[in-house]
Amino acid sequence: MFSLQGFIHDSGVITILVLFWLSIYFIATVWIFIYRFKILRTILINQNASLNSMLNNKTKVPLDSFFKDKVEASKEFVLIWKNNLLKQTTSGLIFLSIIASTAPFIGLFGTVVEILDAFGKLGGSGQISFDVIAPIISQALVATAAGILVAIPAYSFFLVLKRKAFEINIAVQMQLDVMQEKK
Repeated sequence: MFSLQGFIHDSGVITILVLFWLSIYFIATVWIFIYRFKILRTILINQNASLNSMLNNKTKVPLDSFFKDKVEASKEFVLIWKNNLLKQTTSGLIFLSIIASTAPFIGLFGTVVEILDAFGKLGGSGQISFDVIAPIISQALVATAAGILVAIPAYSFFLVLKRKAFEINIAVQMQLDVMQEKK
């Protein structure tokens, strides 16, 4: 039966560091996703409300603090607002992308180091059976599995947040189109 204490005792320092690093990655992934998802959901709700207000002729400019006390806005001012909003919506996505792309390699590094260490220890003992090598390789592959386990949610969360940012971009562009039409 697998025990965490036995695994930690039998693992090398590199494997423990790799698993610790991947644990930090996983915690960061979940935290970024929850935090950014809430922010993006709020922004999307506000932008859709602003679009509806503009379509119903209640306002000529988006309902955003950026347009505070403005009845009309210049094209340059509107583009600055759009770029600022897009910058806000895509913040944090790069870190999720980095985690998704590097986590499997970090796990693979831990596996390779553990296997090299195991073969180094086993090499001097003469004849080795499969019964001795299989548990060592199995234990070494835990780091790769952990890397893949971290990468999958990071990539999935990246795509979900990217889609939310795209939806916000569409809502902003529709507001810009409404503003152009009303001029």
